[in-house]
Amino acid sequence: MAKKLFIAEKPSVAREFASALGASFQNGRGFMESGEYVITWCVGHLVGLSYPEAYGEEYRRWSFDTLPFIPDSFRYEVLESSKDQFLVVSKLLNRKDVDTIYVCTDSGREGEYIYRLVDDMAKVSGKEKKRVWIDSQTHEEILRGIREAKDLSAYDRLSDAAYLRAKVDYLMGINFSRALSLRYSGPIKSFLARQKAVVSVGRVMTCVLGIVVQREWEIRNFVKTAFYKVNALFSAGEGEISAEWRLQKGSLFEGAPDLYKDSGFLKEEDANRLAESLKGFEQGTVQNMERKKEVKNPPLLYNLAELQNDCAKYFKISPDQTLGIAQELYEKKLTTYPRTDARVLSTAVAKEITKNLKGLTNYAPMQQFAKEALESEALKKLPRSRYVNDKQITDHYALIPTGQGISGVGGLSELSRRVYDLICARFLSIFFPPAVYKKISMDISVGPEVFHAGFKNLEEEGYLKILGKRGEEKKENGEDEEESSAKLDLEGIRKGSRLPLKGFQVKTGETTPPKRYTSGTMILTMENAGQFIEDEELRAQIKGSGIGTSATRAEILGKLVKNGYLNLNKKTQVLTPALYGELIYEVVKRSIVSLLNPALTASWEKGLAQVEEGSVTPEIYMEKLRDFITKKTAQVRNSRADTDLQSRFARVSQYYKTEKRKTGKKKEKENG
Repeated sequence: MAKKLFIAEKPSVAREFASALGASFQNGRGFMESGEYVITWCVGHLVGLSYPEAYGEEYRRWSFDTLPFIPDSFRYEVLESSKDQFLVVSKLLNRKDVDTIYVCTDSGREGEYIYRLVDDMAKVSGKEKKRVWIDSQTHEEILRGIREAKDLSAYDRLSDAAYLRAKVDYLMGINFSRALSLRYSGPIKSFLARQKAVVSVGRVMTCVLGIVVQREWEIRNFVKTAFYKVNALFSAGEGEISAEWRLQKGSLFEGAPDLYKDSGFLKEEDANRLAESLKGFEQGTVQNMERKKEVKNPPLLYNLAELQNDCAKYFKISPDQTLGIAQELYEKKLTTYPRTDARVLSTAVAKEITKNLKGLTNYAPMQQFAKEALESEALKKLPRSRYVNDKQITDHYALIPTGQGISGVGGLSELSRRVYDLICARFLSIFFPPAVYKKISMDISVGPEVFHAGFKNLEEEGYLKILGKRGEEKKENGEDEEESSAKLDLEGIRKGSRLPLKGFQVKTGETTPPKRYTSGTMILTMENAGQFIEDEELRAQIKGSGIGTSATRAEILGKLVKNGYLNLNKKTQVLTPALYGELIYEVVKRSIVSLLNPALTASWEKGLAQVEEGSVTPEIYMEKLRDFITKKTAQVRNSRADTDLQSRFARVSQYYKTEKRKTGKKKEKENG
């Protein structure tokens, strides 16, 4: 009897397929079997690219004589740690009684690559091969994926992009790390007085390092600017309106050289002079009065990057911790596939979303919200809303709760449960009305000067009923934050109203440097690499590509920390460069500066996306890659590790020595 073979990416996923198929399975070593089905699994990657020495002993030694290293034909090998399982899988794939293979590895580029490598290495032929593409591990979704499985060849372009992604990272890592180490490890070892110093670089990793280091230098070079603002205080019933001076035509200070943003002064004496010039006035006149409503819709759904950012912000956990929890929730059938870039649903899913909502009525913390969502107008209108857009989905729709597996929530850790609640709340919020704010702004004249006041009150809670303060986006700089008018009676105030003037306040402030990246904001920065690109055409070209992928960004950050290039404060999740990382940055900056450029990094990612869609062939992509690596390797070979580099190292090192002294003195002071 012919059998169907299912190959999953992990044992836990294999068990879910076995459960969904409903047959009686017997456990074998590395597989399960019933009368009709065989199920086996990988354990992550079973096969990988061979190291250079596999092409010849001369490549074992690092030398410019063997660079650039670009094989005409790439070699692969079974990973030592996975040999036993590979032998099991290979034997099953080639069993004579297996006529159909269902590929059930994760539905994405990396999952495709994992299976294709095994298929190639096992030399599988004469079998029908089908691809199962699912968005969650519920039994219903697994069975749908099996029913609708397409021929594996339908994913050949995805496979091409996966192979190329591995090759571009492999070739850049080997060639540039070897070339830069050969040229610059000596100066680094000498400067740090250490035995070993490898200049490890990568297509994405080095670009991220550059972003963090550049931000750090912006902070170090930032010069604080003190400014002074003048507020006029007016009586309003039993309350008080504080209005801030704004430069207007006709002001005594029009054209003055020492203004701060047309709303303050760089010199305190000018602020005092303004207040003094108006002391004879007893009232102000309302010149303009505007009342309007501001409607704010619920945010889009979570993709992995948004979830990682919020978890870093609210729970102070790293992106790889968030990914681990999201994967756990997925494997427990609680949520959909986590490695997604989309923040919307597909039309097909939107039509069946009632199932997800009904499931959540069985989860006590979300029960009432889910019941309200089921009765909402938003549910009926969902397919035509901004939360559904097939064009914005590539592999998977947004990360949402399935409404299933609720009984498993009790077995989650406290942190995992909080992340699950976060995903549920974001999902349910889209079925609630917008939040409605009442905004009032007024300009009040005192003599030739004008003062501005703004107020904002929440009138209708809407979706904030479930998201609370997390649903309100706060401004980075609170200087212009509008006040609440809850305690003020402003109803009687109109244009032309006269308000008693109580006096003036001169407020002192100072400009603040840019904020350091946290692990969460860096993930979002990697996703939105276009913000660094000035050229509009190029920015539009790489839109949606970013730096790295949703599946790899956390791993890249982790590698930078592990290599000692970046420091991660586990309590705050703030990222800062380490001395070693800054020296690597200086080396790359003077040798292959394009590696630090997000535009270049994202353009390689864009090229992979074009291979997937069929607009660029793998041959053209490889030709460009060969040319780039050949030119840049020659550039490093011909460069010189001169004294200029030593002066750069010294400048960086001096900063760390100064900071170390400051930290020491601070600890001494704390310890008395």
